[in-house]
Amino acid sequence: MKLLFMGPPGAGKGSQAAKVVEHFKIPSISTGEMFRNSYQRGEELGIEAMRFIENGNLVSDEITNKIVKERLSREDIECCFLLDGYPRTVQQAEALDIMLKDMGTKLSAVVNIVASNDVLFERMENRRVCRKCGTTYHLIYKPSSKLNVCDKCDGELYQRLDDTHDSVKRRLEIYESKTKPLLDYYQKKGILHNVNGMQSFDEVFKDVLKVIGE
Repeated sequence: MKLLFMGPPGAGKGSQAAKVVEHFKIPSISTGEMFRNSYQRGEELGIEAMRFIENGNLVSDEITNKIVKERLSREDIECCFLLDGYPRTVQQAEALDIMLKDMGTKLSAVVNIVASNDVLFERMENRRVCRKCGTTYHLIYKPSSKLNVCDKCDGELYQRLDDTHDSVKRRLEIYESKTKPLLDYYQKKGILHNVNGMQSFDEVFKDVLKVIGE
């Protein structure tokens, strides 16, 4: 099982990917998480990547391909893995194909979580994240018990720079121009599966399981 989860920012692909990872006990390859961890460790690659992210831009192919290739070289992903946040351009997809071919394997399925722009704006602009443990909240649908305080660790909740209105607008524009062509790329390969991301979390997960098999 070698999966790729796609979808516009705020569609919920990250949450669904995390649920699949937990359900099947498979390794997750999340570029966003790897970039943030690298940044927190003070590494040059992570610092450079966060400059792109905080401005609402895609991290360069060179940086992204490098960090993914290193992760794919580890033993724990030989039989299965889930990619979240990569590839985001056709060029990255072509680079991934080469990496996987060198490993003697290929993607099993691409799950594309779909949602309208209105829903995406509402989700992201109201999202808050704990600085300490990374737990995600929503001001309307999943608020913390205390304003701007994490229920799990009492850490401070904040709005990520890439969740502000202007940044969200830019991220969606970039998705339309650079990432959407990936849908055609994987559609032609016959491995693309669209899932309605505007349902409840559990309903979306049920549809995801139908695609990848329980």
